[in-house]
Amino acid sequence: MYMKLIKLHNKNFKPYIVKEDIAKYVKYLADEVANDLGDKEVPIFIGILNGSFMFAADFVREYPYDCHVSFVKLASYTGSKTTGKIKQLVGINENLEGKTIIILEDIIDTGNTLAEIYEIFKDKNVKSLKIATLFFKPDVFRKELHIDYIGKSIEDKFIVGYGLDYDGLGRNFADIYQLSE
Repeated sequence: MYMKLIKLHNKNFKPYIVKEDIAKYVKYLADEVANDLGDKEVPIFIGILNGSFMFAADFVREYPYDCHVSFVKLASYTGSKTTGKIKQLVGINENLEGKTIIILEDIIDTGNTLAEIYEIFKDKNVKSLKIATLFFKPDVFRKELHIDYIGKSIEDKFIVGYGLDYDGLGRNFADIYQLSE
């Protein structure tokens, strides 16, 4: 299918990654995790909302073994003002102690959210915590944190589609679009 330029708010975005290629990256990640864990372990996959909802859904459909799925939202608000610090995960009801947790992220760029995820999980007594990201921007990653599974490394350009948004719009596109200068 032909991808065309799109406009969201006041910005133009050009075609970047087609849905068929996204599906290949998702399958690759699911296969890598399955190969590492095998069928003896039942992991809890935790999608970080809002951006990872499409990725997480497609990922668990590709995952060949039993698993649990949960979604969380990182909360950094007090009233209507952001604190700048991510304080808690909203949505985790499962007991995580002794479990293998795989975080499903849509994109990792600077690593700030990843650092908060590691901080939040450090006292949960999990068996292991692994990170799987669909997209990774190595040029702007500033943390000394481990990322276990990377679908595709991309350049530091703003992207939308497949769950990723620009000011609330664009999440619904099946393909990925890149900001056009």
